[in-house]
Amino acid sequence: MKVGGGSTGSTSISWDAGALRRRGRLHAYMRLVRIEHTIFSLPFAYVGALLSGYPFTLADAILIAAAVVGLRMAGMAYNNIADLDVDRLNPRTAKRPLVVGAVSLREAWAIVALGSAIYFASAALLNTYALLLSPLVLAIALTYPHAKRLHPLPHLHLGIVLGSVVFGGAVAASGDEASSLGEVLRSVPWLYVAAVSLWVAGFDTIYSIMDIDFDRSHGLGSIPALLGPKGALAASLAMHAAAVALFIAGVEAYGLGAIATVSTALTALVIMLVQALAWLGRVKESFNLNLAVPIIIGAGIIVDRLHHMIQLL
Repeated sequence: MKVGGGSTGSTSISWDAGALRRRGRLHAYMRLVRIEHTIFSLPFAYVGALLSGYPFTLADAILIAAAVVGLRMAGMAYNNIADLDVDRLNPRTAKRPLVVGAVSLREAWAIVALGSAIYFASAALLNTYALLLSPLVLAIALTYPHAKRLHPLPHLHLGIVLGSVVFGGAVAASGDEASSLGEVLRSVPWLYVAAVSLWVAGFDTIYSIMDIDFDRSHGLGSIPALLGPKGALAASLAMHAAAVALFIAGVEAYGLGAIATVSTALTALVIMLVQALAWLGRVKESFNLNLAVPIIIGAGIIVDRLHHMIQLL
């Protein structure tokens, strides 16, 4: 098997989603937080809100978006701060903004503070339960970069970070009307929390194959470092198969219609292609194709629920 054009286990791959590609301070900030990858998160927040069973307003939708952006800013900036020591040593991550000095540590910490402020302010404006539970979600996001120093399953930790966005969307919608925390928690579409978590963990396992030698030599935990490239691909395949099964189960469990059914089938096809590219060693293409997953399944569920609401009018 080949990984990104190199031999098995090779880390000669230079591609990095967080690398600087051109000059400019704004570009450096954008690469630090990879704000364009918010599309991984935002559709799932709205899925959580729509499947909670509670109505939410346009103002709520805007605040949900602000909370997701703030959470991503804080989480990604802190991730770069926490990983600066290993990013300096890893040739693949040598062009990240903090490593090359395009963004200073003080600026990165300022982005963490700004993102956290936006996140907490949005939660406070949404409802009491959103504010009450917001520290838990932020803590999950901020502890992710430390996971690989403790165990070989940081990919699952990252998956839970994204899965918690579904959770947060449901809390944002239900918190105004729910009479108790238990009612809020029962409103969460847990099948989609689990599905998103496993989908993310599966593609992060693929992405981590590029660092297998580096992780092993520096004592960092990952599934590729533990199981090798083929073992990691098998683990990723198992997680993605489970994610697809949960996405399919969600259609029936939450009474979704034809639009969501079609988008779920298309999502399953895209995930199959992601796996095929990964097994062919085309890690960059496999990773980038994942951007289609939240768009397809998120848009499908959102349109499906909106269509259902219009029919009820």
